Amino acid sequence: MPLFDIPIQVLMGQLMLGLINGSFYAVLSLGLAIIFGLLNIINFAHGAQYMLGAFVALLAFNRLGMNYWVALIVAPLVVGALGVVIERTMLRRLYQLDHLYGLLLTFGLSLILEGLFKNYFGVSGESYPVPEQLAGGVNLGFMFLPIYRGWVIVASLVVCLAAWYVIERTSLGATLRAATQRPDLVQALGINVPVLVTATYAAGTALAAFAGVLAAPVVQVNPVMGSNLIIVVFAVVVIGGMGSIAGAILTGLGLGLVEGLTKVVYPEASAVVIFVIMIFVLLFRPAGLVGKQA
Repeated sequence: MPLFDIPIQVLMGQLMLGLINGSFYAVLSLGLAIIFGLLNIINFAHGAQYMLGAFVALLAFNRLGMNYWVALIVAPLVVGALGVVIERTMLRRLYQLDHLYGLLLTFGLSLILEGLFKNYFGVSGESYPVPEQLAGGVNLGFMFLPIYRGWVIVASLVVCLAAWYVIERTSLGATLRAATQRPDLVQALGINVPVLVTATYAAGTALAAFAGVLAAPVVQVNPVMGSNLIIVVFAVVVIGGMGSIAGAILTGLGLGLVEGLTKVVYPEASAVVIFVIMIFVLLFRPAGLVGKQA
């Protein structure tokens, strides 16, 4: 039956696709929120690290025969190791400076990484095969849902909830928050604060790489796949609240649904609806929907 003159199959199908996009937004926004919330670094290289995760999976498959399930573990570890190098050699020098310096540095890194991959791989992109275990689809009545896209939703939710639990509900998360607010006191307790900071940045970049591996069978793996997405993800983080872990997850999923609904009701606005929402949030609640007001 139609709803507001929109066939229910079309509406539900677009909402499901919006939820899939929202899953990517949530994982990427979570990584950004962790890095900013705990380190006060605006990591503009996040899109490039997302792209790196997809390329690590693709190159490992083409040259080493590495399957998808192993790549889900290896790619985040590889990109996380690169994050360790970046944090130790570059970002560590900027913690006492204005946020703008970190943004400019990571923006420059993203341009360098993107340029290198464009030079070697071009911009046309290459497909990554869907793993055999997740091939095919399921008829939901209102749409035919590919099993892999359903897996993306489930995997994203599990990772997001696990990260939220670790940061907000465990002693490790409490130590991380304390280390960023009063590093001198935490250091006095015998905890190696620089190692914690490095591990936090590495974890944020690993989340970006994990999202890249999830996206590889859905989109064409190419050097600009991160730059096409990172602006939207930053808007999601701003709307949820800079540094808010729960805000990044909930807003990412919610805005994916809003985007999907907009494609049904007014397709021309689907590319800008998130930015329109961001403008209103900045005007009336600058700290974000879930962030704490100053």
